[in-house]
Amino acid sequence: MTRQTFKTNYLKTIDWLNGDIVDWVSAGQLYSSDGQQRQIAKYHYAFGFDASITSQNGQYAFIYKRLGTKGILLKDGEIIREINRTHYNAETYEFPAAFVTVDNETYLVHCPIDYCRLDFENVETGEVVSNIPGRNPSDIFHSRLSISPDNKYLMVCGWAWHPVDTVELFEIEECLKNPQLLDKSFLYPNFGTEINSASFIDNDSILIASTDEEPFDDEVPPLLPQKHLAIWNFIKNEITSPIKVKGEFGNLFAINERQAWDMFKFPKIINIQTGEIESKLEEIDSGLQTSSIIYGDIEKSPQICFNRETSQIAVRVNSTTIEVLSPT
Repeated sequence: MTRQTFKTNYLKTIDWLNGDIVDWVSAGQLYSSDGQQRQIAKYHYAFGFDASITSQNGQYAFIYKRLGTKGILLKDGEIIREINRTHYNAETYEFPAAFVTVDNETYLVHCPIDYCRLDFENVETGEVVSNIPGRNPSDIFHSRLSISPDNKYLMVCGWAWHPVDTVELFEIEECLKNPQLLDKSFLYPNFGTEINSASFIDNDSILIASTDEEPFDDEVPPLLPQKHLAIWNFIKNEITSPIKVKGEFGNLFAINERQAWDMFKFPKIINIQTGEIESKLEEIDSGLQTSSIIYGDIEKSPQICFNRETSQIAVRVNSTTIEVLSPT
């Protein structure tokens, strides 16, 4: 593991843009791996936004408050329009949002109409293309949205009452054709235990991790025991032999089929085939998050941003420090 530390002024958000770190809230302040800094946008945004995502082509960004209801959609750093979600429990779980591009149209996937209803909003036109009659969504709090490397699947790591963490997959093109498919997923890891962390490895495999909660069925042993991880081939709906991690974990980002970052308490690299912790940096506080639900002080759950192309991970330690970590 290698480490690069950036010192900043009034850092608000972090995201990856062409291999560099960008703070879209602070007029697109860019932090390059060579140590150079420059501003690529015009405007600072004064509201308490504390997170951002960027479209695949880098043209669009969405800045938002993780435990709030407000966000702003940007194009080349300038406002297109305001984005909102319902207030219901918004102060307890992360704002759901992801960009995806299909047939040269970029959409913001989020929940503009109800907390339990996923929708696709055309970024340029503002049309919510999935807003059709007959929608009847399941009672799921959608959160932590991510897109498969081939742009075919949307993964949602949310929760439901009482609460229990959930993981669901949706086939994007089919959902655009028939938005009612967004109302209930029929593709999820049903292996007998609560899944609290999941990360795409490739186009058909996801790294999943279970909590220490009791199995769902007292009489049937779970295929994935408590506090284990496994690789789920969601095309075949099969998992590899579960692995017990030799240490605490709970916030995974898959590097490849052999390794993953875990950011619970401090950054570490786990060998997901053996459970060994191969390297760690205990002096960096990367928070206690193990769910989309975040209790208490949001500052105790620092912004973490994974670069799937380079396998690097960045942590906003505070308003003056970014830590960028590489697996080699």
